[in-house]
Amino acid sequence: MTEGNFVDYVKMHISSGNGGKGSAHLHREKYIAKGGPDGGDGGRGGHVIIRGNENLWTLLHLKFKRHVRAGHGEHGSSGRSTGADGEDAIIEVPLGTVIRDTETNNILFEITEAGEEKIVAEGGKGGRGNWHFKSSTNQTPRYAQPGIPLEEKDITLELKVLADVGLVGFPNAGKSTLLSVLTSAKPKIADYEFTTLKPNLGIVQYRDFQSFVMADIPGIIEGAAEGKGLGYYFLRHIERNSILLFLIPADAKDIVEQYEILVDELRRYNPEMLDKERFVCISKSDMLDEELKSEMASILDKNLETEYMFISSVAQQGLTELKDRLWKMLND
Repeated sequence: MTEGNFVDYVKMHISSGNGGKGSAHLHREKYIAKGGPDGGDGGRGGHVIIRGNENLWTLLHLKFKRHVRAGHGEHGSSGRSTGADGEDAIIEVPLGTVIRDTETNNILFEITEAGEEKIVAEGGKGGRGNWHFKSSTNQTPRYAQPGIPLEEKDITLELKVLADVGLVGFPNAGKSTLLSVLTSAKPKIADYEFTTLKPNLGIVQYRDFQSFVMADIPGIIEGAAEGKGLGYYFLRHIERNSILLFLIPADAKDIVEQYEILVDELRRYNPEMLDKERFVCISKSDMLDEELKSEMASILDKNLETEYMFISSVAQQGLTELKDRLWKMLND
């Protein structure tokens, strides 16, 4: 998935369909002079429906679809014939999409299962025909109900990536390199900060044809919750990851401090994110000899609150052990 094709935020205007009018028809036939009311009901207006599609990974297909309209219900007719219902408008979205009311910013609902359908704008009900209103005192009603008008609103679709493992770290920590080595994803890799501007997803192949999904999230810096760097715009993608894999380079000035800064940014964005399982990888560890690793490990054992391991994506060191560890965490 390339950066240009990843769209995770879309606004659109939607409108359901009007309900059809009921008919005020009076039955007339050659040998039946006064057949009475036989006007049919109007059809229901079409709904606007959001449907989950497990084959979609992005909102790219909706990027330029700013207006969605459902069909109007048809009017009732003679012979108590009910008008046809309006055609529903289906908006297919990837799993993990949150739908908000743009005006109030309130969350209407979210789609998390394949095939799940939610009505975001209901079609108007069809009006009743005049045959509903006949009585002993009013045998020829010459009126019928109009259909209920359509519903329209502005909505915002916001994708929160669903992944088993989310990579968290400062810019240029080696997240994209690790993703490219463990999966078939081809994220942009370069020797400067903020190389990754959009989340990247990859499927990690494990033993016995099993797999899990890993997400590379754009780098976080201190102050991201206040909008520094790329801000908190992409932090929402971390909310849907089962495990947070913190990647800190071996040449960092203070590994424990960097870890605490990252955790603090997540806490300031959403305290519930601290309830997720965490694991730390010291990346680029091929730069360390065994003596340095031993010294660093003794410091981390005393000061780091979570488990860790040394890896090197370039030198392919510790990657099998990492996959084993992540798989165990996911299945525990």
